[in-house]
Amino acid sequence: MTRYKTKQICVGNVKVGGDAPISVQSMTFTKTKDIKATKEQIDRLQLAGCDIVRVAVSDEDDANALKELKKEISLPLVADIHFRYKLALKALKVADCIRINPGNIGDKSRVKEIAKGCNEYGIPIRIGVNAGSLEKQFDEKYGQTPQGMVESALYNIKLLEDYGFDNIKISLKASDVERTIAAYRMLRPLVVYPFHIGVTEAGSLYHSMIKSSMALGNLLLDGIGDTMRVSITGELEEEIKVAKSILKYSGRQKEGVTIISCPTCGRIEANLIEAVKIVEDRLKDIKAPLQISVMGCAVNALGEAKHSDLAIAFGNKSGLIIKKGKILCKLNEDKILDVFLEEVQKAADEMIKE
Repeated sequence: MTRYKTKQICVGNVKVGGDAPISVQSMTFTKTKDIKATKEQIDRLQLAGCDIVRVAVSDEDDANALKELKKEISLPLVADIHFRYKLALKALKVADCIRINPGNIGDKSRVKEIAKGCNEYGIPIRIGVNAGSLEKQFDEKYGQTPQGMVESALYNIKLLEDYGFDNIKISLKASDVERTIAAYRMLRPLVVYPFHIGVTEAGSLYHSMIKSSMALGNLLLDGIGDTMRVSITGELEEEIKVAKSILKYSGRQKEGVTIISCPTCGRIEANLIEAVKIVEDRLKDIKAPLQISVMGCAVNALGEAKHSDLAIAFGNKSGLIIKKGKILCKLNEDKILDVFLEEVQKAADEMIKE
């Protein structure tokens, strides 16, 4: 489906919404006041391909650390604020975006002050609705439901708009797939603002990969989502890796190698498992959007090769290298993998030149 057209905003130098690429975010888990440790985590995230980073601002020391931290990093910085609105007033002078949780930031007067400050410094606000911390009036009326999340978002959007503020992005996060998808789908036709999509409290790597792939994959295929985070307990680089894979396999980001390999069965004519591991490792840094297939026998190899930029079809102690559906060469098993990887690198170089 075509991506929903949304209002474009800027978080630092990263455009969010409109026709901008879908950006990947993450969050440090250090105490922000520990500038050295926080910078180290941000550097790791940037190296992994993160576009925007968020840090917790829990007390005055965290807020005071933002100015020095900002000097040390180049990623756009989002200040995450809960409960203590005065920390937002301090952070907005330095950060590239303020995230507030409507369920705990306090009354209208506090929101008004934050909106005024963000307007003055020209930075956006993320209305970060969480199912587990809805405002009392919405929790009592709707419970922790998609409807309750949407009503909270609409109320706070209207509040900011009434204060003359429209530099907004929105998130509607629950800890399960069903409510997350339902909330985003319900709100999307009602507003023009960009969406930050994600499943909150998604758990460890295994559980988060499944939840996030289901929820974010569905939303992206619906055309919903302008920036995203895959939340994984205690992970940094894996958040970025999984998020970029979801973007790639949903067709929203054309970057990197997509590998097709057959399920293992008794017809395999080579050590396919080892071959696929080598291919994945050797090609992991290629940015060109290539599709390759590594097939262990002739059953589906030629069919998959027709739709791949390059393919291997293993046979009995030999195999074929196929380029865009045409046989390039036939080689012995001990030579074919190295030649294949050279051909993939050549194809990637040619694509980048174009």
